[in-house]
Amino acid sequence: MRDFKQYIIEGVYDPNIFKAFFLAGGPGSGKSWVSERALSGMGLKVINSDNMFANALKKERMSLDFSQYNPKEIERRDEIRSKAKARTGVQLKMALEGRLGLILDSTARDISRIESEANTMKHIGYDTFMVFVNTSLEVALKRNQMRARKLPDAIVITNHKQVQKNIGLLQRIFGGRNFVIVDNNKVAEDVNPSVHKAIRRMVNRKPTSYQAVSWIKREIAKKRRR
Repeated sequence: MRDFKQYIIEGVYDPNIFKAFFLAGGPGSGKSWVSERALSGMGLKVINSDNMFANALKKERMSLDFSQYNPKEIERRDEIRSKAKARTGVQLKMALEGRLGLILDSTARDISRIESEANTMKHIGYDTFMVFVNTSLEVALKRNQMRARKLPDAIVITNHKQVQKNIGLLQRIFGGRNFVIVDNNKVAEDVNPSVHKAIRRMVNRKPTSYQAVSWIKREIAKKRRR
């Protein structure tokens, strides 16, 4: 939490101010791998409850292989997950107060939540983007078995179908200009250079909304008066 308080100080001087990248894809799609190669080094702050969730499970010495959980372990796991989501919600609120550049990790399964978060950000002047990491079901199932935090195959299959179904809806929410699909079926290959260029263009765009421009002017004026 201390790190996020430090980020708020950056505020108006954050070069990625008023930009939010939603990273989406089903279980086993390789979102983390793509994020490291396509978005790292750009100064964006990551909001990801999964990392906090996994660390909390390790502290309680709980297995990351959910496919082997008994009912009592499932109940405790869900309690920990809820707490992790609440804490990342606080981090997101703090980051938005400073209008910081963000990466928000999600599965793209919950369309209403993504649309609500994107609309909230647009309302205060953010430009919102989506990087959708796509894989076949076969690849997703195979990668799931290789992960430390495994899910039952049935959940991977259900989530994959739902995420694929939502691609068109997500494109409409973010708009074609702000939506990039990454084919991540071949893990041995790096992210396509054209994808790098598309994301770089998005990151380099200056804020243009009335809300963003007005906020930046006010914050700069405040600092000059101090």
